[in-house]
Amino acid sequence: MRTMRTVHWLFVVSVALFVSGIGFVIAAGRTTQSGVPDDEAPPMVPVASIKQIMSGITGPAATVLYNAVGTIINTEGVKEIAPQTDEEWAVVGNSVAALVESGNLMMMQGRAVDNGDWIKMSQAMIDAGVTALKAVEAKSTEAVLMAGEAVNASCDTCHERYQR
Repeated sequence: MRTMRTVHWLFVVSVALFVSGIGFVIAAGRTTQSGVPDDEAPPMVPVASIKQIMSGITGPAATVLYNAVGTIINTEGVKEIAPQTDEEWAVVGNSVAALVESGNLMMMQGRAVDNGDWIKMSQAMIDAGVTALKAVEAKSTEAVLMAGEAVNASCDTCHERYQR
């Protein structure tokens, strides 16, 4: 009888250790996107205003995208504009990445204008920017041009409602 109690007790202890081990693994697995555990992630504190983000990040980044690909027709003829080297493509890609991240900054708690259309429109810019980033990575001038149009449309839609 004593042996049965010991086996039962060892079983209960083993199950408890196993379950607590799983709990530890689950808790240890909760991390932010940066890989920092949730409970150790630093608080995000908005510093820049929306106007500063737009003037310092979004606008300049979008301008690089818009000017990356195009056609100039004048009295001198037709000139196609597109990145030619890996470095030129990287400049466009870096700017598009900054554009996408600016959308994330605009949706931060304490900075977002509202939780409805503002978030939807910011996400639309992010989505168009991600498409542009994929086009840049593929070095597709046609896809960059189309993605630039989608970014521009997302900006125009938001500015119609929110720009003051």
